[in-house]
Amino acid sequence: MTDLTLYHNPRCSKSRAALELLEQRGLAPAIVRYLETPPDAKTLTDVLGKLGISARQLLRSGEEPYKTLGLSDPALGEAQLIEAMVEHPILIERPILVAGDKAVIGRPPENVLEILP
Repeated sequence: MTDLTLYHNPRCSKSRAALELLEQRGLAPAIVRYLETPPDAKTLTDVLGKLGISARQLLRSGEEPYKTLGLSDPALGEAQLIEAMVEHPILIERPILVAGDKAVIGRPPENVLEILP
């Protein structure tokens, strides 16, 4: 069985629903409460690679730090956006399920089922 890791925010209904879907299938992923224990830049870069998306695509543009840090600026590169997410993890879209060399954003929550072994 592939190790599963869920980047989880228990206050988010989508995150809770994704976890419930996994648990209904008898799966117990390692839970990373990323707001309390933010991923470092290397980990976030690895997750982005597994997701197959850019840092900009993982940003939550409705969050206050997105506006105050001017993250809509197209001149900002991957490293700058990743660093912003490390410093302000509320900017990271959630939930994210990592299964081996794959990852998916659980929006909608049923997306997490797509990468299950």
